[in-house]
Amino acid sequence: MFSFGDNILDGGGRWETAGSIKGGRVVFGSLALERETVLDPNGVSDVVKTYLLINTSHDGSIAIQASITPVRVVCANTLNLALGGVGRKKNKGIKQSFKIRHTQTAEGKIQVARETLGLANAYMDEFDIMAKAMIEKEVNAKQFNDILLAAYAKPEKDSKGALKKWENKIDTINDIYTGEFNGMIAGSAWGAFNALTERLDWYRTARGGSNESILASASGFDPAINAEKNRLLKVVQNVMQLA
Repeated sequence: MFSFGDNILDGGGRWETAGSIKGGRVVFGSLALERETVLDPNGVSDVVKTYLLINTSHDGSIAIQASITPVRVVCANTLNLALGGVGRKKNKGIKQSFKIRHTQTAEGKIQVARETLGLANAYMDEFDIMAKAMIEKEVNAKQFNDILLAAYAKPEKDSKGALKKWENKIDTINDIYTGEFNGMIAGSAWGAFNALTERLDWYRTARGGSNESILASASGFDPAINAEKNRLLKVVQNVMQLA
């Protein structure tokens, strides 16, 4: 895993984090690539950095694989999204995650590294288009409320405290939306989406009382959370007619 990453580093970047989850069965490292996105550079200058998360397992459950993960710097939101064309025909060539081919030769390793950087740049080209459209799309108070209701419908029955749980969730998102990390982009579709994702990354109750589930999902390892982020992206785009 680290040998592969070292080949990527030759193209520019650095190892930033490494660790393990699931009792050490899954190991990972994140590479900070040189490419970054600055949204509204003459205004809020919201910075999104590009990371390549590489992971594998010691128990044979997964091969070495990588995922391209943009991270909004100010709040450490991971925006690992399945993109495929914004406002036009879906581009199935845009990959967010992929398995890494195993090769023993130096030439082969360099080629795989180049292919990976090519995939990262293609993905970020698409991400930049999407994010720019979202930060330029104004959202008023009513539209933000419409987004919340489309994302999380109000329970019809107060079964097992469902209404209170829903109210707490909505209150949390509203607080995040205008809070310390998100207030700078509130009033835009980008701000609405990041308020939703920030709650997922940092404000949920840990499953089984273990913080590892929170950290794993915030790092991009939880397929259910990744799917939920993609659902929320579509909600915001549909309500604001960006899709």
